Amino acid sequence: MSNSTVPLPSVLVVEDDAFIQAILNQTLSEHFSVTIFTDGMEGLNYLQSGNIPDIILSDLNIPGLNGMEFLEQVRNSGFFSSVPFIILSGKEDTDTRIRCLEAGADDYLIKPFNPRELDARLKNILRRMGKI
Repeated sequence: MSNSTVPLPSVLVVEDDAFIQAILNQTLSEHFSVTIFTDGMEGLNYLQSGNIPDIILSDLNIPGLNGMEFLEQVRNSGFFSSVPFIILSGKEDTDTRIRCLEAGADDYLIKPFNPRELDARLKNILRRMGKI
């Protein structure tokens, strides 16, 4: 079976910074199907419309639902609670990172981040899930 018949793993990105959106889209679209929203409420509506991505990436500081509220909504949902969720944030303090991890984030990357490191983290998660 050729790779062209295998669908790419899907990544939902919720990020309001256009520059970071462009970096994520450029970096991830080689190995992933990328869907980007700028607002936590848009991301939640996308999920509630029946779209279940393989991984969710979200900034903490986004309009609508902020990243923590979005994370909590995802984790409290029966449908999406097992979807891996990675926080991208400029907040470097340990308390914020711990709060996110305790709320159910699978990983936390501090901006600016190395796009290759993010790509490797996503692939590791998907490999453990048997998706790649």
